[in-house]
Amino acid sequence: MFGPGVSIRTELLAGATTWLTMAYIVVVNPSILAVSGIDPGAAFVATCLAAAIGSAAMGLFANLPLALAPGMGLNAYFTFVVVKGMGIPWQTALGAVFLSGILFLIVSLLRVREWLIVAIPTSLKLGIGAGIGLFLGLIGLKEMGVVVADPATLVTLGHLGTPTTLLSCLGFLVIAGLSARRVPGAILIGILSISAIGIPLGLTSFHGIVAMPPSLAPTFLQLDIPGALRLGVPVVVLTFFLVDVLDNAGTLIATTQRAGLVRPDGTVPRLREALLADSGGAILGALLGTSTTTSYIESAAGIQAGGRTGLTAVTVAVLFLLTLFFAPLATAIPAFATAPALLFVACLMAAALRDLNWDDATDAIPAVVLTLAMPFTFSIATGIGLGFIAHAAIKLAAGRGREVPGAVWLIAGLSVLKFGLG
Repeated sequence: MFGPGVSIRTELLAGATTWLTMAYIVVVNPSILAVSGIDPGAAFVATCLAAAIGSAAMGLFANLPLALAPGMGLNAYFTFVVVKGMGIPWQTALGAVFLSGILFLIVSLLRVREWLIVAIPTSLKLGIGAGIGLFLGLIGLKEMGVVVADPATLVTLGHLGTPTTLLSCLGFLVIAGLSARRVPGAILIGILSISAIGIPLGLTSFHGIVAMPPSLAPTFLQLDIPGALRLGVPVVVLTFFLVDVLDNAGTLIATTQRAGLVRPDGTVPRLREALLADSGGAILGALLGTSTTTSYIESAAGIQAGGRTGLTAVTVAVLFLLTLFFAPLATAIPAFATAPALLFVACLMAAALRDLNWDDATDAIPAVVLTLAMPFTFSIATGIGLGFIAHAAIKLAAGRGREVPGAVWLIAGLSVLKFGLG
């Protein structure tokens, strides 16, 4: 696991840094999944366990300093699109996550996943990352009360004088300010600060800090796999699969480059092991009762602190296990305190568009279509489909159809059929 120039102390500190930057997920994920009907206490335990086991697997098998946890964007798709939008029970949605994990595992073993990562154009990968960010941003603004529905204009400005909305806006400014100062754990500090301010105002119910973990029984093995195999749900499975493939690919490439681990030929070391760890995390997470587990871009914070080996990820795993005993604190945090985190993460993800080749309309326009379609159709799957169709069609119209990879033609074709059949 260790090579020349690697310090155990540095690896441990790097793991602690990564944990601080992503510990917000143990608060945000249960709050999002609770909207789908999942017990928040069980979701908290499932989040901690999925993060711990996934991160440990990444560290021990792939020896990479990458941490895993239930993914932002994927949890929003699970709750707001699949469960609330499509009317699918959360148990069936967990079945879809499980099946997508099995699909991840199969294509990882057959190296199809590596082919997809390489085949899909960078512009579309960037568009998907930014689009998921805007999708999260819209949800965050809605939960903050800044944006509300309007029959005439679809959306409009909410009542900014509402106490919870004011606190949410303050929370966003705290998170953004601390992040600008490069304070580790800025998101978590912002969430906890706003929750604390809400206590004397009667907006936050405080039930203590440390206790034994809640029961996992409400979600453990509650997934409905037969239900997930019924008509319509395969589209959900494929969406979970595609989003996780692209999200994981971007994270692996970005973090390993920052760590100086990418080989001279541009390939990622131990990529297959990393993808297998990610696949196993998705399967296990569904069994525990949470949405898709994936690699976290916040791992870059630990890498910046010097993390270079799997010990960094194993350290994150241990800290997530210890987090299990802080359930009273996590489950008491209100939605108005976590919503600013969604908006902040959205701002970070939207930065992906800066790397687009804006001078090439056949690359830039489809990526922007994809990015805008996700929040405005309130569907990650629809955004991906429209983006891929636009990419193939515009390249073809420009006389550059040969530049379109087979994977894009395949996804675009399937999307045309889906939209055509309603």
